[in-house]
Amino acid sequence: MNLTPKQLVTLRAVCDALIPEVRQLNNPTNDIDDFWSRKASDFNLAEKIAQAMDYTSPAEQSEFRQLLDLLASPVLGLTWFGPLKGASSLTTEQREQLLQSWSHSSIGLLRKGFSALKKLAMFLYYGYSDETPEGSINPSWQAIGYPGPLSPAPLIERPLKTISVSNGETLTCDVVVVGSGSGGGVVAGELAEAGLNVIIIEKGKYVAEDGFTQREAQMIGELYERGGTLATSDGGVTIFAGSCLGGGTTVNWAGAFRTPDYVLEAWTHNHANPHFLTPEYQKSFEAVEQATHVNTEESQHNQQNQALWDGAKKLSYHVDLIPRNANGCIEDGCKSCGYCSLGCQRGTKMSMLKTYIQRAFDAGARILAETEVSRILVKQGQAVGVKALQHSADGRLKEVTIQSKLVVVAAGSIHTPALLIRSGLQHPHIGRNLNLHPTVSVAARYAHPINSWWGNMMSAVSNEFTRMDGNFGVKLETPPIHSGLLGLALPWLSGRHHKKTMHHANHMGAFIVLTRDRDGGRVTVDKRGQPILSYVLSKYDRQHLLRGVAEAARIHVAAGAEEVYFPHNSFPVHHASHGEREFSSIIKSLPTLGWKPNQCALFSAHQMASCRMGGIKATHPIAPDGETYEIKNLYVADGSAFPECSGANPMLSIQALAHFTAQGIKARFA
Repeated sequence: MNLTPKQLVTLRAVCDALIPEVRQLNNPTNDIDDFWSRKASDFNLAEKIAQAMDYTSPAEQSEFRQLLDLLASPVLGLTWFGPLKGASSLTTEQREQLLQSWSHSSIGLLRKGFSALKKLAMFLYYGYSDETPEGSINPSWQAIGYPGPLSPAPLIERPLKTISVSNGETLTCDVVVVGSGSGGGVVAGELAEAGLNVIIIEKGKYVAEDGFTQREAQMIGELYERGGTLATSDGGVTIFAGSCLGGGTTVNWAGAFRTPDYVLEAWTHNHANPHFLTPEYQKSFEAVEQATHVNTEESQHNQQNQALWDGAKKLSYHVDLIPRNANGCIEDGCKSCGYCSLGCQRGTKMSMLKTYIQRAFDAGARILAETEVSRILVKQGQAVGVKALQHSADGRLKEVTIQSKLVVVAAGSIHTPALLIRSGLQHPHIGRNLNLHPTVSVAARYAHPINSWWGNMMSAVSNEFTRMDGNFGVKLETPPIHSGLLGLALPWLSGRHHKKTMHHANHMGAFIVLTRDRDGGRVTVDKRGQPILSYVLSKYDRQHLLRGVAEAARIHVAAGAEEVYFPHNSFPVHHASHGEREFSSIIKSLPTLGWKPNQCALFSAHQMASCRMGGIKATHPIAPDGETYEIKNLYVADGSAFPECSGANPMLSIQALAHFTAQGIKARFA
């Protein structure tokens, strides 16, 4: 993204307020790698942010330029009752006051501006690295105790081959599968092994072990939707979604949860889906668990998961092992598992790349990567194929038509509804009811090193609060922690405070509060047909999330944490030494802080239910067998078909639904 010289000067000034030079009066000589004296502009952070904005949409780039123009204008002073000067003419202290004012402003656009700048700055400052002959280097890593990549990407021969098309080429097959994640991968494998001619289309790249560098910013840029910059339209929820061959299974945290029984009952009774309670559906769970090697033998705890386990046990809260789709992680003590959100170098995470897509390929399926489907072809009310554009290595776009007897859309809960809308489907509930499992991180500093980037990302879960109100509540789990995402997620009170907190990164552990949200949002499309996500956390769901925040903090304290960082812009720290009285006061005050969009760092790694399945045609775009009500021979087989959100990490739930749907499709071709 190109910025004018004035915009770039303004961005540098703001970044230097977010990450300033800090004078350490107590010990000015102990400055490892100039950590305290280095400011953002010394790292060329503004230029890196401009480059990262290339991943965003034209509308988002225009909005970002408008934000910088406001920050450069004397009118800026009216937004925080400060001097009528642009940001570059303010002192560092004044810029900091400006950002503090915006972070809890009553004006949503100012909070959005602060949040966007803070997230981009912190992620890139602590997560970006240059590749040198000596390895990956970020100048802050030594001071914060982050080791960077454990090893270089291995040299292997990639086991899958993708095909390149000629411009204007037409291919034919029995079934075209759009998407290659938990849904598309399973459907493709099942149908190809049944003897059907299958083509898999994936808009992301094919990256295997030889490309998994363990460099955080690079891998998130290559493997995640919009390079990790995707957010809801108001910026309030950061969206993490896989965008590569294998989809989310390539980058997820390996938790393999079955859909809870009470959720399957709700899907059945509330949405007229009798199949969810049948023995045949349970067989689909068993089949995908066997195929992806789901087990608990490789669910060893790292220090962070051990803290969740110990704290929950001390409080007599429920805690249990998380089954994982892993095969061989235990051979190195699962140490490298902490990097699997950046792609598994050792090939021991049983993602779609290692299981169903490989099986589909071995059975003759063709794979088109870096190929985006523009629309579904419909003739006389039946799907007969797709039109797509493939990105070539030299940057050219090549049109390809795929003629098929049946189309399966498994592009995820963001892109599946967008594709259906682009293709002319009119059902009023396409894109509605979007659930996100809205999630916050509650971090804490411990006296001993935690090194949360090593070991299993998640092996412990507490379900103590999953059913606070009927079927709704929160799970408590642990996230992968690497330096960039830690910097992004931690609250920012001031430049000094954030730097001081990051200096203890290797002593930091975090729990996530994963909310089963009742009240959904919506996916619409812009004038280019690309998805726009609208979502605001409802009062009902916020009550559950705040209870989860309180309990995650309580577990940290029980596990021995010295400081707990609450995920809010204006009140983040509890010192355990101050005792229960202070803690109780903080917990009581949480609901009064206001939790509007961008007042806290809210995340979603699970997008669901935007094209929900059900027997009630008026309110469900997808029939119980997976076929759309509007168009024959058009199926949906991903998390968008969930009638409601799963209430658990959805990988296995999507795979079981896709497996069950595939059996019905196979029967049609028998």
